Amino acid sequence: MTTEPIRTSRIEARIAPEVLAVIKRAAELQGRSVSDFVVTAAQEAAYRTIEEIGIIRISAEDQRRFVDLLLNPSPPPPALVRAKEAHEQLIDSE
Repeated sequence: MTTEPIRTSRIEARIAPEVLAVIKRAAELQGRSVSDFVVTAAQEAAYRTIEEIGIIRISAEDQRRFVDLLLNPSPPPPALVRAKEAHEQLIDSE
């Protein structure tokens, strides 16, 4: 037994008649109402947008540089070495 989701919110949009005609035709082709078609399309676009925001896109050259830096890191600067040594002395003295 499938249950329809509870629909309690409403959205409105003003669109050009030719856009509505295309949407109606697409909904008809899928055997769905215009409302169902629009809501499903908007939901899919929303999920896709949210997913794409979490993806970092970099060029192939930047990818190679990133991997190279991970595999062959630069030596730490002197200040970082001193900070590490000071931290180790602090921890060892406790």
